[in-house]
Amino acid sequence: MEQKNLPNHIAIIMDGNRRWAKQKGLPVSLGHKEGAKTLEKIVRYANKIGIKYITVYAFSTENWKRTEEEVSTLMGLFQSYLDDYSKRADSENIRVKIIGNREELSKKMQDSIKKCMERTKDNTGITFNIALNYGGRDEIVNAVKQISQNVRDGKINVEDIDEQTISNHLYTNNQPDPDLLIRTSGEVRLSNFLTWQLVYTEFLFIEKNWPDFSEQDLEEAIEKYQSRNRKFGAK
Repeated sequence: MEQKNLPNHIAIIMDGNRRWAKQKGLPVSLGHKEGAKTLEKIVRYANKIGIKYITVYAFSTENWKRTEEEVSTLMGLFQSYLDDYSKRADSENIRVKIIGNREELSKKMQDSIKKCMERTKDNTGITFNIALNYGGRDEIVNAVKQISQNVRDGKINVEDIDEQTISNHLYTNNQPDPDLLIRTSGEVRLSNFLTWQLVYTEFLFIEKNWPDFSEQDLEEAIEKYQSRNRKFGAK
């Protein structure tokens, strides 16, 4: 792994928590809890080696279709995780940001999000984006609505709208697009994740379920990224 050629921003689709639990004959809730432990371990290590941004797909706008029991379990896990993790993130100089549509989340969850982000906002280490109730298309629709309102209010002209305008109205505003996307558990699709931001990202799909993902797996993923020649459309 070359320190001089680290990806600036890594995106991760943490797939396989349920599969991991079922393979071991365990409740699905334990799979999600183990996944949360893995996530904290990976973010800590990414911060240690000098990654600047990491964005993980925690709960999509489509995940509401899961059983009421599982959704309730996940929300409870997110709630306790945020309340508990904000202290450790702060002590490790990690800045936490929650991206996604918060309006559909409970008032208690929204309060936890605000407290976590406020507590860690001045940290200068890795920026840890947690995509919660997030959908790539929903993000773009939201950006278009904001831009349209600005045009209506006379703040910008239609002729001045360009790619940067749209990027400025996304949840990841002021952050670089991901250099590397990792998806675990063998699935080979994006599942409505960072639809705008991933246009020139390097993709890596691995068979291992997320709870089994290790620091060594992250290193190997970065090494594969470093072996690729990124041309950004050039010959």
